[in-house]
Amino acid sequence: MTDINKEKIANRFGYSDALLDLLEKDRNIIVLDADLAKSTTTFRIKEKYPDNFIDVGIAEQNLIGIAAGLSLNGHIPFVSTYAAFIAGRAFDQIRTTVCYSNLNVKLAGMHVGITVGADGPTHQMLEDIALMRVLPNMVILNPCDVNEAYNATIQAYKHKGPVYIRFVREATPILTSREDEFIIGKAKTIRKGKDITVVSSGQILSNVLEACNMLDKEGFDIELINVHTIKPLDTRTLADSVRKTGKLLVIDEHQIHGGLGTAVFEALMLDNIQVRSGIIAVNDMFLTSGSPDELIDIYGFTSDCIMSKIKSYFAVV
Repeated sequence: MTDINKEKIANRFGYSDALLDLLEKDRNIIVLDADLAKSTTTFRIKEKYPDNFIDVGIAEQNLIGIAAGLSLNGHIPFVSTYAAFIAGRAFDQIRTTVCYSNLNVKLAGMHVGITVGADGPTHQMLEDIALMRVLPNMVILNPCDVNEAYNATIQAYKHKGPVYIRFVREATPILTSREDEFIIGKAKTIRKGKDITVVSSGQILSNVLEACNMLDKEGFDIELINVHTIKPLDTRTLADSVRKTGKLLVIDEHQIHGGLGTAVFEALMLDNIQVRSGIIAVNDMFLTSGSPDELIDIYGFTSDCIMSKIKSYFAVV
């Protein structure tokens, strides 16, 4: 059984922690924001390194254009705003200006998922993985906690080319440490098992892990894999696991179409791996407003709900 640290910190602070550390060594980094520096935590960079910070205002398409220009001039731009705006509103600029030219631009999509809560469906970004995943040259990282967010940001800096990192607003349990190895394109097996492979990532991973721990007490032997890199996907780790267990369930806080589940199923299909599989995700709908806890409960992502769904899945397969 893998323990869960009860301390909670929003993983977006791992982003600004990493940027502060990187800027100590490399002043070639430029951090850009769209009038949301407090929410994205990049106000910390503005305070300590004002010459390395640009607030372009509420102009997300210009935000990407400026970042592209800085990249062409040898800078390493880190761009942040709400995921609904960066992945949605600025998609054309990301596609045509950044990815087409394979520019070294790093994109931080903040406040993804269900727990944006009271801001409602316009801000509950549950389509960004699908949008970013289809873009050639794009890397997608989905850290599960503040430490993995820190490591994801460091590795994004080291990677040459476009990177999109997802961050959440709410504080989440700490599952990893900063000393843990983080390799782009390499998934992590959190717990070993032989009965079923469960795959997840991002903020919901703590609830998935808690559900697996509860099921462990009931005799279920679950293998849980943290796919912190959604693109490029670690097909080998996934394939090795499902060949052993013969069953696969993907739990994804995203629209059911185009997200982590789709990516995993596509990869296994291309590898000609036949396995019983299922997905728990948002089932092709816009959500409603509410508190984060209310919405996690309503849409079936509490640890108790996930536990019940895994048990139901076992009963079917």
